[in-house]
Amino acid sequence: MALDEPRNEDHTFDDRGLSYLIEKNLFDQVKPIKVDYVDTPMGAGFNITSGMAMGGACGQSCSC
Repeated sequence: MALDEPRNEDHTFDDRGLSYLIEKNLFDQVKPIKVDYVDTPMGAGFNITSGMAMGGACGQSCSC
C-alpha cells in the first residue's frame, strides 16, 4: 500500500472514509478485495484479502 494520486487507468473506491486506488486491469484479477486494519497482540497493520489465487504459503491473504 502507498499514497498515490488517481490516474485514468485506476479504479477508485471509498470505504469507511478512506479512498483506495487500484489499477483497473489488476482489480479485474483480484476482485473481490477486502482491506481491514487489524490490531492484535502480535502487532497492528492492514490485512488485504482478495480473490486472486496466490502461489505458495501466502494463500489469499497477506498482511502489509
